[in-house]
Amino acid sequence: MSRQAILQAIPHREPFLLVDQIEAQSDQRIVCTKTFTGEEEFFAGHYPGHPVVPGVLLCEAAMQAGAILLAAHLAAVPGRLPVATRMNDVRFKRMVQPGDTIRMEVDLVERLADAFFLKAKVTVQGQVAVRFEFACTAAAADRMTQVESRRTRE
Repeated sequence: MSRQAILQAIPHREPFLLVDQIEAQSDQRIVCTKTFTGEEEFFAGHYPGHPVVPGVLLCEAAMQAGAILLAAHLAAVPGRLPVATRMNDVRFKRMVQPGDTIRMEVDLVERLADAFFLKAKVTVQGQVAVRFEFACTAAAADRMTQVESRRTRE
């Protein structure tokens, strides 16, 4: 999938876009990659002299991959975006450092109306970095714009 297709599927943009490439995709599964160059700003403070990708960003990268997967499911409902509602059973197994390429495998386990339940596994060189389950709901994009607009005014 081209970068343009990724940008059309999800609202995330630089510097918070954490998907570089789609390797494979079906209705129920997606496999994506992201390479951390070492130039990302968070490395300066996490941790100076010993840079490590924050675990929450590994989870976010997998959830962005999941959002790309769900974009196809929500295509028939214009104006809806997948928003994370829950993370369960998060297990961090390996640190990710500058220069590492992560592979995100996300499976859609179940759909109940506008609720989606997924499983994610993030690996580096075949070793599990994090694995977890998460849920998303289809939120109205205009509602998200209203919330952002209110924040900007405050």
